[in-house]
Amino acid sequence: MKKPLLSFCMAVFCVFTAIAQESNDSTIIEEPSFDNPVIKAIMARRSIRKYLDKPVEHEKLAVIAECGINAPSSGNNQPWLLRVVENQELLAEINQVYVKAHAQQVRRDKNFKNMFRNAPNIIVVCSPRKGGSDEEAGMLAENMMLAAQSLGLGTCCLGGIVRFLSSHNQAEFFLDELNIPVDYKINFIIAIGYPDEEPAAKPRDTSKIMYIE
Repeated sequence: MKKPLLSFCMAVFCVFTAIAQESNDSTIIEEPSFDNPVIKAIMARRSIRKYLDKPVEHEKLAVIAECGINAPSSGNNQPWLLRVVENQELLAEINQVYVKAHAQQVRRDKNFKNMFRNAPNIIVVCSPRKGGSDEEAGMLAENMMLAAQSLGLGTCCLGGIVRFLSSHNQAEFFLDELNIPVDYKINFIIAIGYPDEEPAAKPRDTSKIMYIE
């Protein structure tokens, strides 16, 4: 009786040992969770065009800028330049120039506060005029916008006002204050501040995704 019982116990031991070994050898793959803070920031980010009259704290702007320059770049050449504008008087002065140049447009916009989509602060993103660094500038900007989202801030990427700043002769003083080297260009400007709206997400076309298995 003892011998069959011993054989049975050994068999059970071997089975559980094999199962344990298989479990240790297998890679446990967890389903991605939308509770992941990075994924939540990506999915929650919206372009904000209404902001509270509250400048962003310097400490937060500094963190966001540093997140930007930690974006990838070709050969780690870090070709970008950033200008984080906190000077409210300077922003008010350039806004006056814009209002005079676009008086009718401003009158039609009942929510108009300033030319930067009403944001209290801006971040100017620059890259070399030669060298094809637009991709790096885009990755840097996305880093900053996601960092801002995670800190409870809103952003909006602005391109149209770059043309205004580059072409209007009365905007030269503003560019001078930014102190951008002549061999650099402004790619775009990121409006940033505390949001005063919660726009809904617009539909995304998932058909643009193809999985090659």
